[in-house]
Amino acid sequence: MSEKKKTSLIQRLFGNRNEAVDILAEEQIQSPSKMMFDNFLHNRLGMTGVIGFFVILMIVSIVPIFMPINLGESDNTQTNTPPGLSMMAFPKELEGHVADISNGPTFGAGVDTDGNVYTWGHTKISKVINVSAVPMEVQRANIVMLACGYDHIVAVDDENNVYVWGNTRLGQDNIPSELVPSRTRGTKEIIQLEAGYQISGAVTADGEAYLWGNENMSDVNVHSEYQGHVKKMAITTSYYCLLLDDGSVVYGGYKANAFSNVPSSLKKDVIDIAASSDTMCGLKKDGTLVFWGNGTHGENNVPEMSSKPVEIYGGRWHYTALLENGDVISWGSNAHGETDVPKAVNDAQIDTIFSGYFQNYAVTKEGKILTWGLKGYVLGTDNLGRDILTRLVHGGKTTMTVGFVAEVIALFIGIVTGGLAGYFGGTVDLVIMRVAEVIGSLPFLPFALLLSAIIGSRIDVQLRMYLIMVVLGLLSWTGVCRLVRAQILAEREKEFVLAAQAMGVKEGSIIFKHILPNVLSILLVEATLSFATCMLTESSLSYLGFGISPPTPTWGNMLNGANNSIVIQQYWWQWVFVSIIFGICTICINLVGDAIRDAVDPKSLGR
Repeated sequence: MSEKKKTSLIQRLFGNRNEAVDILAEEQIQSPSKMMFDNFLHNRLGMTGVIGFFVILMIVSIVPIFMPINLGESDNTQTNTPPGLSMMAFPKELEGHVADISNGPTFGAGVDTDGNVYTWGHTKISKVINVSAVPMEVQRANIVMLACGYDHIVAVDDENNVYVWGNTRLGQDNIPSELVPSRTRGTKEIIQLEAGYQISGAVTADGEAYLWGNENMSDVNVHSEYQGHVKKMAITTSYYCLLLDDGSVVYGGYKANAFSNVPSSLKKDVIDIAASSDTMCGLKKDGTLVFWGNGTHGENNVPEMSSKPVEIYGGRWHYTALLENGDVISWGSNAHGETDVPKAVNDAQIDTIFSGYFQNYAVTKEGKILTWGLKGYVLGTDNLGRDILTRLVHGGKTTMTVGFVAEVIALFIGIVTGGLAGYFGGTVDLVIMRVAEVIGSLPFLPFALLLSAIIGSRIDVQLRMYLIMVVLGLLSWTGVCRLVRAQILAEREKEFVLAAQAMGVKEGSIIFKHILPNVLSILLVEATLSFATCMLTESSLSYLGFGISPPTPTWGNMLNGANNSIVIQQYWWQWVFVSIIFGICTICINLVGDAIRDAVDPKSLGR
């Protein structure tokens, strides 16, 4: 035998020291846990699932801190608003040439110094009505001022002709005959235009006030004693007040309401008035602000001012004032940033301000337009005007919390019962498995629906959520129990268990400290897949209307709110985004579970 063959044979039989070290190092590197971890890391779909799930988890965990939710939120002016951030996206042609700007609930309109009309934002009022469709007669006219109402726009040209477009089905275009130019009466010069819910108003140069629109909803009549003395008009949602030339404020209509009792302090020395949706405000010569109406959104909470206000403007639930020293200040509801006056506004020389609904426009002396307030909604709003993005992240937090807690309960019960059944066998195994079979045979959804119907509205939303977690956990442990039992039946016959018994180790420690760690990888796969199942089950209950009920959001009840043909066809954003993120989340969890299973089972990798 040649020397080379002898060396090769010896090395094959016994090796050498360096090779032994290499073999040990390789064995250490390829330990089961390390091999499983490496296999998982090299599974592209699994890592994609981990990244996707982690991103969604971070979004629903962190974003709610910065986007608090108001469960009582509801605004009929913002219902079914499509996604977009164009509510203050005025055209650049308007900047430097502003004659007038006004805001509707989701749209804006402006007039430049050449009489051209511009619209922006979500201008679609209904399926067939769009205020961006400016009538040809308006396009041809030289418009000098306009006002946006809830569903219409009213404008006046340089010859004092009044135009109305948008929704005109409820008398929004019933312009009083006194404002229609004629050869006999001549022309009344209009100096102010205002618009409310379904009404419009105008003040003429001779001190007269006129209102028109939906008379069933509003008081559009004006006492004759005030005609000829009106200086300015302010309109809330449906009512109005007048500032007279003697410095007093009056309610000009006939119907008693929250605004008809004008404070006695406004009988003189008033220089300006403005209105929000639910309040009126009078500004006196000395800078005092007097409010009346139903100020439930902080309209009465006037902040400290650097100087006295000289002009006052009203939005939906906020006010903006121009101060004597040129500063601008806003207060009231700040749900959409409408009171966050930018520093650039107070650093500039402001010429005038236009405020309405949730938007503010400040025009500088140079004609530049500075804005603050509601730009729009990234994912749109639902049928109650609630921001879908806010509800989506809070709903995801709730859905994931329910799924996680339910799975923890199921794992705990399943591990304990499966461990006891698999290790002791005999009567213990028989009793536990029969109980598991009985519980496993219960049809979950009908049982949960029956339980929800029995309990009904006897408990609040928070307790209902806890109940769903517990019920999900109590009815979901049987699969874990069988899995743990099967694994422990195989593991308990191995030598390390016999050695532990011989050493006198307690049986509880043998089960849960020696045998159970060997089946944790299988449990991890089961827990991952069951987590997705619990999320789907909770959402199914909420979708069917028997889970966590609104206004507390979950992905399931958000989908339930979009469960009709009109929403599906016309308001796609109310179900598309929640469906996408829910689907992605569930797929990611399943990808992670499959990747862990492949990493644990070498046979699945072809070895």
